[in-house]
Amino acid sequence: MISFRNITKIYNLSKEPIVALKDVSFEIEKGEFVSIVGKSGAGKTTLIRLLIGEEKPTSGDILFKGESVPKMNLREIQLLRRKIGVVYQDYKLLKKKNVRENVSYIMEVIGAPRRSILRDVPQILEIVGLENRQLNFPAELSGGEKQRLAIARALCHRPEVIVADEPTGNLDVYNTFEIIELLKKIHSFGQTIILATHNKDIVDNLEKRVITLSKGRVVRDDPHGEFIL
Repeated sequence: MISFRNITKIYNLSKEPIVALKDVSFEIEKGEFVSIVGKSGAGKTTLIRLLIGEEKPTSGDILFKGESVPKMNLREIQLLRRKIGVVYQDYKLLKKKNVRENVSYIMEVIGAPRRSILRDVPQILEIVGLENRQLNFPAELSGGEKQRLAIARALCHRPEVIVADEPTGNLDVYNTFEIIELLKKIHSFGQTIILATHNKDIVDNLEKRVITLSKGRVVRDDPHGEFIL
């Protein structure tokens, strides 16, 4: 489903080039739950930005269902991002819209008919456990609730892949557990999940595939791995 082929990404922002990724290769199959781990600066976020077409690699290729992401034009990238839902650490919620409006707005942007919005939004909010918070605004939500709303927004266009970039970085232990349980629940529906994290406890308890990055390189790829650096 997803294939990284000899990906290198170099940033030339100063006198010394910064090598964010070096000759990275791996594949992710449909329906997998994969943790991508590494210390801060290992290249996790760069990898995600390349996958959704926010940046292009210096060399190598990335395939999504057989199509080259770096070769996609703007319209194709927009369509790709409907297939890949991204959940960020900082939530990226619309502060002036309530919970229900935060989700329905995304569906409006992609052109969903009103009847679909009225049908789907309550179902999505029930999946993430926010069915009783529909009229609340982001400022009235806890950190865990904000992240669940961010996941709801990522789900609303029925993506084929959910990418979670450090989704528990701002959360306490209890809310971290809830978010990981929610991702596992979504995975049980057949969803492909990519979790980028540096939280050892999360990775060790998941007992799923672990791809380990260190200084921009893949140093380990274990089918039922642990966080080892």
